[in-house]
Amino acid sequence: MTKKDKTRTTEKDNYLNYLKKAQEFFQTMQTAYESGNWNSVGLEAVHCVISVNDALLVFFGGIRSVSSNHVDAVRLLSEIIDTDEARKNSNHLRRVIAKKNIIEYENRLFTKREAEGVMLHTERFLNWATSMLPRIEK
Repeated sequence: MTKKDKTRTTEKDNYLNYLKKAQEFFQTMQTAYESGNWNSVGLEAVHCVISVNDALLVFFGGIRSVSSNHVDAVRLLSEIIDTDEARKNSNHLRRVIAKKNIIEYENRLFTKREAEGVMLHTERFLNWATSMLPRIEK
């Protein structure tokens, strides 16, 4: 980690809270898709990947990013879990986060095609992340 990283230390067991949030955001993303609410799909996807990334950072590093730049959290993931698999999967995270500005701030609507793209990357990242973490009871 570099000095410029804005992180907060947290207990390892707190990963469960972030994982639970991610799973809820994922479910809501799917419901939004079924309703044709493409903007909501995108925003739920963003929240899902951010939360599951926090779960990974907390479990493996005892930290989470508090930077306003979410790309910092992507970089932290590759530092905390320094494997080719983590770098490959962080690209799913990066691609979803890259849509955040479009979804929240641009003067246009998110499209069905964009929604389907972020759903795919979100599902792949969530599946990989949950395979790395201990299972939680529902």
